[in-house]
Amino acid sequence: MDVIEGLVCVIDDDIAIREALQGLLRSVGLNVAPFDSVAAFLSAAPAERPRCLVLDVRMPGASGLDLQAEMVKTGLQTPIIFITGHGDIAMSVRAMKAGAVEFLPKPFRDQDLLDAIQEALRRDRELLATDASGAELKARFQTLTPREREIMAEVAGGLLNKQIAARVGLSEITVKVHRGQVMRKMGARSLAALVRMSDQLGLVPAEH
Repeated sequence: MDVIEGLVCVIDDDIAIREALQGLLRSVGLNVAPFDSVAAFLSAAPAERPRCLVLDVRMPGASGLDLQAEMVKTGLQTPIIFITGHGDIAMSVRAMKAGAVEFLPKPFRDQDLLDAIQEALRRDRELLATDASGAELKARFQTLTPREREIMAEVAGGLLNKQIAARVGLSEITVKVHRGQVMRKMGARSLAALVRMSDQLGLVPAEH
């Protein structure tokens, strides 16, 4: 089996389950951080961002579903795989609707869990790539002058240089220069690319 890179936080109050999962996951190259409760997980605050959670549904204190609900509320999108010996259909539906990757009743096949973790890590890599892309886009946007930002919004709104010049009170050639600077600084190779960037940034033309 190929080695799977990543960190898995295992949260289960049953020490036998935790130890068994640690052995299984480490055998395929995963880094594992075990916790006996939701409170222990939250207080420990692992230095490395969890790449996915393997989470028991029912535990003393806060339940796995409680943690999921709190993560949804705060916008934390770390993928979750639920494991439980006391689950029911309603519980699994609730968990899956809230974005869980999988809901596995105990006892489950090792391969089913490993497959779910591979899917969770794939999702997390996509989330990380999206976050990084968004951060880079915002950083580029911050290099624009206020006038260039205004021109970018107008260009993305579909206006020609002549129309933009009339709206913002500049000459057409000056608008063309600003537009070229915007394309260069934003790394946009086409108008379509610049429009997509504007959509991501939520830019809208100013009212005149």
